[in-house]
Amino acid sequence: MREIFITGTGIISPQDTLNSSSFLENIQEYSSNAIYCMEPEYKNYIPVRDLRRMSRILKMSNVAAQVALQDAELERPDAINVATGLGCLADTEKFLLNLIENDETLLNPTAFINSTHNTIAGQLALMLQVSHQNFTFAHNELTFEHALLDSLLLLKNGVYHHVLTGGVDEITENTNTIIRNLGFLKNDNISNLELLNSPGNGSIQGEGAAYFVLSDKTSSDNYSRIGDVSFFYNNIKKDTIVEEIIAFLRKNRLKIHDIDLVISGYNGDDTYDSVYRELGSGLFRETAQAYYKHLCGEYFTSASFALWLGVSILKEQIIPGAVLLNRRRSKNIKKILLHNIGFYRNHSLILLER
Repeated sequence: MREIFITGTGIISPQDTLNSSSFLENIQEYSSNAIYCMEPEYKNYIPVRDLRRMSRILKMSNVAAQVALQDAELERPDAINVATGLGCLADTEKFLLNLIENDETLLNPTAFINSTHNTIAGQLALMLQVSHQNFTFAHNELTFEHALLDSLLLLKNGVYHHVLTGGVDEITENTNTIIRNLGFLKNDNISNLELLNSPGNGSIQGEGAAYFVLSDKTSSDNYSRIGDVSFFYNNIKKDTIVEEIIAFLRKNRLKIHDIDLVISGYNGDDTYDSVYRELGSGLFRETAQAYYKHLCGEYFTSASFALWLGVSILKEQIIPGAVLLNRRRSKNIKKILLHNIGFYRNHSLILLER
């Protein structure tokens, strides 16, 4: 079976992650239940004539993808897989408001065209002139993991050699209100850096655009190798979760002591964080542990931020203090396990190897 490598990354997030010269050195603090991306000067990446026709989420996606391709020294991928939980929310809202205000007449079609989920991937295909596979994945909280899994299958089967894979979601004021009313967010504005010290239910909403170039070609500049991706559904029973994780590792001929770092999706909600804590004091008690959603927030494709964090740690051989949960550190980080639980109790596991 072919080995699959990550050869380039590009990410826009609420942290200074687009800057490749620093690795989480200047952590941004927010006091809100919604944290927005630090956006670059778009005209440095996109022609001004095109910027006028692009919504915010398309700009973020376009720049993150460009940076990933430049990082991989690749002009054009063979295929594109984009994951997005809610798609172009701002354009969807704009179209629906126009529909109401204009009594369903004289509507501008641009907002409707840009409101569909596959607009993000379609824009990239047009920009990069990719005429092969161009897929959009929307599977709630396992959205990015499905896109990643499909990319691995394409590469392992020899269909393509380079696949651009991304996870993109945005916040709007209206959706923030809806998600908060559903009980998924903290009612009070809290510091993101104090997320785990905020008792009760709910998290903070986040957003981001993260892209990765996956390849079956190895080089000295690879970030990491992706060993495996798996998920299991609707479960917060400790014993079952432990069995699933052990089975996942056994499938990859590994044991718990082979894992140098576990990156978990702590999000400040006691219902889910209690599961991570039980695993941390049990199954992973001898393993270095880290978390990440206090930096990027909770959103459908937040696992893409976790993947960027994991591959960056493997490449830099540094675990930033801002993400470390315990005092265990490995001098030689070779294998990282990503574990995330979504609000619908679905779990995902991603294995990364140096």
